[in-house]
Amino acid sequence: MTRWISTIWRMPDLRSRVVFTLAMLAVFRLGAHIPAPGVNRHALAKMIEANSQTMFGLYNMFSGGALGNFSVFVLGIMPYITSSIIIQILTVAIPSLERISKEGQQGKNRITQYTRYATIVIALVQGVVMVAIPLESMKDDTGASVVLHAGLEFRAMTSITLAAGSCFVMWIGEQISERGLGNGSSLIITAGIVSRLPGAVESSIVKVQNGENNLLELTVMGFLMVIVIGLIVWIERAQRRIPIEYAKRVVGRKAVSKGAQQSHLPLKINTAGVIPPIFASSVLMAPATILTFTKTSTPLVQAISAALQPGAWLYNYCEVGLIVFFAYFYTAMVFNPVDVADNLKKHGGYIPGIRPGKQTAEYIDHILTRLTGAGALYMAGVCVLPIILTRMYGMPFAFGGTGLLIVVNVSLDTVAQIEGQMLTQHYDGITGPQAPGMSGGRRRIIADAAQV
Repeated sequence: MTRWISTIWRMPDLRSRVVFTLAMLAVFRLGAHIPAPGVNRHALAKMIEANSQTMFGLYNMFSGGALGNFSVFVLGIMPYITSSIIIQILTVAIPSLERISKEGQQGKNRITQYTRYATIVIALVQGVVMVAIPLESMKDDTGASVVLHAGLEFRAMTSITLAAGSCFVMWIGEQISERGLGNGSSLIITAGIVSRLPGAVESSIVKVQNGENNLLELTVMGFLMVIVIGLIVWIERAQRRIPIEYAKRVVGRKAVSKGAQQSHLPLKINTAGVIPPIFASSVLMAPATILTFTKTSTPLVQAISAALQPGAWLYNYCEVGLIVFFAYFYTAMVFNPVDVADNLKKHGGYIPGIRPGKQTAEYIDHILTRLTGAGALYMAGVCVLPIILTRMYGMPFAFGGTGLLIVVNVSLDTVAQIEGQMLTQHYDGITGPQAPGMSGGRRRIIADAAQV
């Protein structure tokens, strides 16, 4: 591990990317402690802590504690994620947007711009509907309102402030994706979750000391967390390898290669990564929060609101359904079996026993459909089952399966990207024009990267 870190530090380009990513995440964490005006933050933090097993705990986890602090980053990256969901669905449904998305880099930039505009609108609406109005109905222990001066002015100020903070977080995520390492949005969510873990551990220890939980329950939860982490790592590393053979090339009357070359097409069990649970949580947050503070609540509305809290039956069913939907949807967005089959055919590749072209595409699609179904059920199980157990034992929500799935998955992807950067610089050093005369230090760096 030490040599791995030292190898990163000796590669200038990789070092700058790592430092930039850490600096951007530090800015995000600093912003989570900059307070927004108009709220009694001490009373709000106590209410959030008392309701840590509800939707407020989930939202506070994704925002890295910004909700409890009522920071300018309360909305965090969630409006951008919601906007991405809407734009991606519209891209599939509207032919004109689909044509734009296929116009190369220029089309991609236009889609990104539309996503940014939608993020601003969504953040402004969420700032009023999901934050300002609900806060006005909150009361502290003495019965006083959490909001210092409720009214139209507070709603407008809160909406604009939080929308500006959300746009800044969106900019941080884009900068990390472009100039740093990993997916910026996922890393921001991961940083928020990880920042809550020390407080969750402390809260668990306090509950054991106060007799609310016993040491056996805490040990069982820790053991369960280790098992879930191991399961996530094992499945995320697993692949279904489809054998590929390339026919020998013939130029004139002579074959260029002595025989057919064998390779494989790796298909991950979970092609969609952490996108399905993040999207599912984002979709469920809005209706659950709005229903919680509906002033004209009826017994039916209150029952639905209670059922939409994390760990409740309706929330669990909806989350499983949304995870399965987004797993298939996002996999279809990023992996096209027809394109893969066409590329194999163009390069003389084929699957043994399968005709090139349409039959190859159908064969790959059949395997991918089954893998996606298995991956979706795995994600649903990891996200839902630990939440049920934490709700039964009253353990902190930060130990939920969704948080663990995001943290472990994003960490694996980031490490894989770092290793890819190492190998890229390793091969650049070997094949580059200065390779024959490279210095001894450069050779040692390449050797370390190759061993890693």
